[in-house]
Amino acid sequence: MELTVKVISQKGTCAAGHKVGDTFTMGGEKTPAGVCPWAFYTLFPFATVLEFGGAFPWEKEPGMTTVACPDPGNPVVFELRRK
Repeated sequence: MELTVKVISQKGTCAAGHKVGDTFTMGGEKTPAGVCPWAFYTLFPFATVLEFGGAFPWEKEPGMTTVACPDPGNPVVFELRRK
């Protein structure tokens, strides 16, 4: 199952150049090109849960979640959504 990942918030200066509105696909055997490796490592566990039909109890909508990259000085927030 594939996921759509969208940048929904970005503060400061993202070293990888991510900006609000950027989108890419994750899932299966696809490793998205151009995605910050640190953000990818953070997104991966959440993507795996969604990819296999799981959900997060704190989200109001099933099949999605939001995750922030690990850079506290320049946070990028991603929305992951099952297709």
